[in-house]
Amino acid sequence: MRQRAASASDADGATRAQILRLVVADGPISAVEIAGVLALAPAGIRRHLGELETDGLIQERIGPQGPAGARGRGRPARYFVATPAAHRAFEQESDALAVEAIEFLARTAGPEAVGGFAGQRAQRLEDRYAAAIAAAGPNLADRINALAGAMNADGYAASVRPGPRGLTLQLCQGHCPVHQVAQVFPEFCEAETRVIARLLGVHVQRLATLAGGEHVCTTCVPVALELRPATPAGAAHQGGGGGKEGDA
Repeated sequence: MRQRAASASDADGATRAQILRLVVADGPISAVEIAGVLALAPAGIRRHLGELETDGLIQERIGPQGPAGARGRGRPARYFVATPAAHRAFEQESDALAVEAIEFLARTAGPEAVGGFAGQRAQRLEDRYAAAIAAAGPNLADRINALAGAMNADGYAASVRPGPRGLTLQLCQGHCPVHQVAQVFPEFCEAETRVIARLLGVHVQRLATLAGGEHVCTTCVPVALELRPATPAGAAHQGGGGGKEGDA
């Protein structure tokens, strides 16, 4: 009996972990949408969502169809996003130590050194993602999806969502390994935004960031524009953290 109870508890824990990953990656998301992805009953999903909400890992938020309850008759729709506590559970770096180290760098070498370090880190991302983007071909939507896939391999919980009137696509990052650092040093967000612009070959705009207190980083990409020639890797990066192309 104990073994069966333990097995059920383990299964519930695994299911909740899957649900939390979906909320982090795709939130705002409803119980019905999660049930569709996991092929489970919505009633069971709601039970797990309730426990995650009680644990402070998710919270209700306005969803893509409007405020919760804006569906007319019947049970109101509820949409969920991850809380800062959930993002901390996904952290892959020691943020406290990283912030302390970069603060020391800023004091001893000046803010230009911080910008240079942020740019160097972003350049490594660009070098790592460049081949996947090139393989996607000239179609901008394909390139955005390829970038999201490459970022997922680094734990960014990235997804691509349509923007208003079909004129834009939104590259969303449900997790950022350095978002606590970026809260103190926005140079990291700015450098990453420039890399996204260079990889896609278009001007992009950051609409929201985890570092700014939002539940997801959102980068707006205008798909109606022509691609411009890609900047050679590293060419636009000379001079450290200078330049603001593509910043929100």
